Amino acid sequence: MPWLQLRLDATSDTADTLSDLLSEAGASAVTMQDAANQPLFEPLPGAVPLWSQTWVIGLFEADANMEAVIQQLKSAWGEKEFPAWQLNPLEDKDWVKAWMDNFKPMQFGEQLWIIPGGYEPPAPYAINIHLDPGLAFGTGTHPTTAMCLTWLDGHPTKNKTVIDFGCGSGILAIAAALLGADKVWATDIDPQALLATHDNAEKNQVADKIDTLLPKDMPEIQADVVLANILAGPLTELAPLFARLTATNGQIVLSGIIESQQQSIISAYQDFFEMELYLKQSETGQEAWICLHGTRKA
Repeated sequence: MPWLQLRLDATSDTADTLSDLLSEAGASAVTMQDAANQPLFEPLPGAVPLWSQTWVIGLFEADANMEAVIQQLKSAWGEKEFPAWQLNPLEDKDWVKAWMDNFKPMQFGEQLWIIPGGYEPPAPYAINIHLDPGLAFGTGTHPTTAMCLTWLDGHPTKNKTVIDFGCGSGILAIAAALLGADKVWATDIDPQALLATHDNAEKNQVADKIDTLLPKDMPEIQADVVLANILAGPLTELAPLFARLTATNGQIVLSGIIESQQQSIISAYQDFFEMELYLKQSETGQEAWICLHGTRKA
């Protein structure tokens, strides 16, 4: 069955309201897209950042009375000028399958692979993480996640204690466990992320090694490795906490950072860690993402 796509121009202040109005008007699905090629940096777990110029898109069945839908939207919008809009037909297809067709096995470093459902591991004797996309962030496709996975591949966690702070889907925690960690603490402010991490850990048969918990419940342990793939702002604020959680000579890996933020992050951590740039990965037309590594001072 074909569909109709109603696209509304929005800002970060109006996008949520327009999304709600489209749902109330009978949209089968509502999505948001960047309207101005504006990059969004890796979000703080649980946060939903929006572009300053956003398209809010409602998907309607082909026989929907769109004149009535638009009138309903305008009435609910009130006396303010209604946003510009476009109505276009959309071909019918299996969108989930189309997304999955582009999510294929990925290799990180020498031995670490992410394997989506429906695929056989290309290297059966490698370390294979079985993972499907879900509500929580982290499938390995984002450069910041990829760089952390590459670091883990090159720095085995055998017999070590690891903290994955801002665990999202649990991909880094699971990688650490499969690479031999004795214990992994996976923490996130989003309860959905904790559920996703637990489910993915069970799928990969490492649930017995991974404890999931909210940051407020994090015990005052000292880990051999602390991983944090979040945002520059929270990373700066969390430097003293991460210093307490990292054992002397322990390792810290920080990502979710763009190149222009490198020095400010290093400055926040240099009293506690010997810091260095580990990797840099560019995306076309965007500032490079970076991953920092540090060793805890005595």
